[in-house]
Amino acid sequence: MATQEELTVEATAEIEAAKPLYKQVNNERLEFSSADYDQAIIDLANSKWDTQQFGYVQARQEAYGSVQEQLDMQFWDNQKNTTVWIDHIAQVKSDNPKPS
Repeated sequence: MATQEELTVEATAEIEAAKPLYKQVNNERLEFSSADYDQAIIDLANSKWDTQQFGYVQARQEAYGSVQEQLDMQFWDNQKNTTVWIDHIAQVKSDNPKPS
């Protein structure tokens, strides 16, 4: 797992490679100022940090499926004495681990 400093270095390299960047101000296209570039690096590094630390949450939510699907799995597990739902949840957690 990358540190915030490592992600900032990565973000800096990406912003540098993307130059020149522009913004729209009062219908005028202006190149980013030094402060704009600095803020873009901070924003990108923070976004990378958030994805690294919390991206697993969204990935798990998408992989779990709907509540209705999970309830259906639980119903049929109860009827057939199976572990489909538990196995599904364990697989989702294994595929999308929480960072340590």
